[in-house]
Amino acid sequence: MSLVVVGSMAFDAIETPFGKSDKIIGGAGTYIAFCSTYFTPVKQISVVGGDFPEDELDELSKRNVCLEGVQIKKDEKTFFWSGRYHMDMNSRDTLVTELNVLGDFKPIVPESYQDCEFLMLGNLAPAVQLSVIEQLKNKPKLIALDTMNFWMEVAMDDLKKVLEKIDVLIINDSEARQLSGDYSIVRAAKKIMTMGPKYLVIKKGEHGALLFHENNVFVAPALPLEDVFDPTGAGDTFAGGFIGHLAKTKDISFENMKTAIIVGSAMASFCVEKFGTERLRNLSKDAIAERINEFVQLVHFDVSLV
Repeated sequence: MSLVVVGSMAFDAIETPFGKSDKIIGGAGTYIAFCSTYFTPVKQISVVGGDFPEDELDELSKRNVCLEGVQIKKDEKTFFWSGRYHMDMNSRDTLVTELNVLGDFKPIVPESYQDCEFLMLGNLAPAVQLSVIEQLKNKPKLIALDTMNFWMEVAMDDLKKVLEKIDVLIINDSEARQLSGDYSIVRAAKKIMTMGPKYLVIKKGEHGALLFHENNVFVAPALPLEDVFDPTGAGDTFAGGFIGHLAKTKDISFENMKTAIIVGSAMASFCVEKFGTERLRNLSKDAIAERINEFVQLVHFDVSLV
């Protein structure tokens, strides 16, 4: 059984108040894969152009990422995004978006991926996400999906179709309000879970994350960091840690999802410390365990009632 990851593999050019990168490797699928492989092997579905570096594909292969589902269109260019972050690092301006190979991406699920037990659908057009689900002969044990406000604006009908088929939805607080039409996060969560997802993860950036399931709510903190260089990919890295932990433990209970939220938050806290995927490439098991423990200590306390 396996974890299948669907998402973009791309080039990014990023500018923040604390630095600037040239064209570097990015994309939701790339971040999720780099992160997830610390916990479990990955089977990747994506598309790149002939300009995507072969050594980057080799690096993913070395990290136990199967690339059979990655289409390489040698005569076309890879998806490219460029953005500039504001001082608060929560808002940004998109400078350039070039869809290139992603514009007409039609994913193909290889036969060797049909043992999929956990499916992570990274942020892509809902029609693409739905296509992958429909190509699987057996329903995975868990399907998680990430999406964004753009698809709610231009492809809401397709998005609603996908939501009916998934188990976990991962979005941020503004997207939760937009999708539900309700300003209250609690009411928004209840409305969204009637659309299909049994679990809802709402990311709140530097303020942590919330996990909803039926009438249960879990609140996870965010780690206060002294230096945040690049928030690009933090949400995708969170998703990678979250689904990676679930796939490793094969436990999809609410209690274990609470742990998965902490693992995802810990991995995202690494991601923002350097540009692109750089920080995710050489983490040790001890460093990951220590970072997770920092999160645990943030919310651990004893109360003595007299």
